[in-house]
Amino acid sequence: MPGDRLTLTDFSGLATTVAGYPYVKLVLDLETATVHLIDGADRLLHVQYVAERVLGMTRAELARNLDAFNESVYRAAVRRFLLGTLALHDRAEYGGRFLSLETVEVDTMSAELLHTFYRTVRTLVDDSIPVLLKPANHLQEGFPADGIPRILAHELYSTAPYVPLNPGTTTGRLRLFASEADYRATTDPVRWHDVLVMERMPDDIPRLSGLVNARHTTPLSHTNVLAAGWGIPNAIQQDALTTYADLDGAWIELTVDPAGLSLAPITRPESVDDGPPWAVTQVDIGKPDLAAAQILPLDQLRATDAHRFGTKAANLGELTAVLRDGSPYWLGFYEAPRPPRPHLLEYLARHLEVDGTDVAELSQAALRMVREQVVVPRGIALPFALQQQFLESSPAIQQTIGKLKMALALGGEVDALCAELGGLIRDTPLPADLRTLIEDAVLRHLTGAGRVVVRSSSNAEDLIGFSAAGIYESVPEVESIEDVIDSIQRVWASLVTTRGVLLRDEAGIGLSDCFMGVVIQQQLDGALGGVMVTTNPLDRGDFRSVLLNLARNSVDDVVSGNRDPLQHLYNTMEGGSRTVALGAEPVDVDDQAKATLGRLALVGRLLQAHFAGADGFVDSPVDVEWLVDGDRIVLLQCRPYQLAA
Repeated sequence: MPGDRLTLTDFSGLATTVAGYPYVKLVLDLETATVHLIDGADRLLHVQYVAERVLGMTRAELARNLDAFNESVYRAAVRRFLLGTLALHDRAEYGGRFLSLETVEVDTMSAELLHTFYRTVRTLVDDSIPVLLKPANHLQEGFPADGIPRILAHELYSTAPYVPLNPGTTTGRLRLFASEADYRATTDPVRWHDVLVMERMPDDIPRLSGLVNARHTTPLSHTNVLAAGWGIPNAIQQDALTTYADLDGAWIELTVDPAGLSLAPITRPESVDDGPPWAVTQVDIGKPDLAAAQILPLDQLRATDAHRFGTKAANLGELTAVLRDGSPYWLGFYEAPRPPRPHLLEYLARHLEVDGTDVAELSQAALRMVREQVVVPRGIALPFALQQQFLESSPAIQQTIGKLKMALALGGEVDALCAELGGLIRDTPLPADLRTLIEDAVLRHLTGAGRVVVRSSSNAEDLIGFSAAGIYESVPEVESIEDVIDSIQRVWASLVTTRGVLLRDEAGIGLSDCFMGVVIQQQLDGALGGVMVTTNPLDRGDFRSVLLNLARNSVDDVVSGNRDPLQHLYNTMEGGSRTVALGAEPVDVDDQAKATLGRLALVGRLLQAHFAGADGFVDSPVDVEWLVDGDRIVLLQCRPYQLAA
């Protein structure tokens, strides 16, 4: 557009919208000093536009040379084209409307090229419109500002008026609560058909039809993980409490999509009288093995032992084996065809600093990396059979279980019975032989471990159609054998909380079908802790990126949702990373930590492919809890990250 000045009218005519932001893709051709604006209606990628519209290449020619072409426009030190986007924002805290200019996140252009890009675009935009440079990755954030006005990604995210956490459409009764205290105090408890609007969802909400947070939250809090697994439309809309106040109590249709949130009144659907739609879908819980009562160290378990110990325990055993022996499957994400690419092994080779794409050599390099840097804390697992033996040892417990089953069958109140049963499970002394068995196993396998964490490992979690993140209890900072016993009973009792019982009952999972294994594991420390999912929850089409939520010293701060975590995205294909949100942290982590977290993201891809196994579902993401201390990566948990279809 030589000689022209871009106005907001021009911008609006070309823009498309994602997450509430209108944006336009643009290309600076340094050879001709021309800026090309790509019409959003064309739906062209940057490289397609450059290849086809500027250079006259056919799409087949581009496909044959795609990796080399990407190298020339995103990574080359000397290049003809600079690619980026202009996005329009309207924020009172930044003085109203302005444009942000950023490159593609994998771009490694120098500071000089980046500043040339900004200054050229700035001269072509109407002077009345502020233009701020938005660094697209950690590399660019480290460049000197050189007098250029900047805004960082986390600054925009933390004030973004709208974030789609889980897309979808639902109907329900709108319920607004100005505070959690109001939610707790209501005499009209929320029901399955309600769409809840609050500043931030409590961790113990029941299964609902829709969620709208009026304040920022992480996609990886327990509540949002449950929403993703259950297919509940879920979004952040900062003005929701005021915008929708007049609809409180009304029946509405809610749509969450990348462009924005839609909420409109409707008449009460007759289908509400049929009950929750998910109650008609039978969840496959599998058949547990209650015959095997042996306590085993984690390094003797495999994923196939889930029917005896629960998925969490079995996967920890599987992790231990993978870190020790490698896996015939763990390169699967990079081996899979990604048309027009036959595979991504060149990218893995770059990450592992290997010449060539020989699978055996890459697998050995991956094994060296994980052996040197990744550990799973040692521990033991108690099978379902021990919990069952304990429950059967007490007539009072058996009688209360019978009363609870009857109440569930008749649709009666269960709160008091769940509280009574939980209290009995926590307070009834273990039979002497069972207590001795547990104490001997702890002393034999965990002597010298110091503190341990006692974790739940139920057969009624991490199921297709029933995610149970945060429903069951884990107890950290356990030091004495007496506290270990108490913590085991607390974990067993968490199977019968009112919330857990009712959530499972709605999903057709009966009380008699549920059992609880227990993991007792050495508790290690790290300077950073958090959760990783090997996907980008805010962009399901982004197969490159892995999302990490992190906090200093605490995994619990991340998963509970009580403290806003740092959020990083790591590209496990071309490389590069960026900070999405600082959360409650005053500053970002240092470069050493970012490098270690990049290796953690790569490990996540290997684990994702390993757990896909011979089935080949290598794009099925996993959810990993972790700690990082220097170069050491500690894996605490690995499970499927359930995404409803």
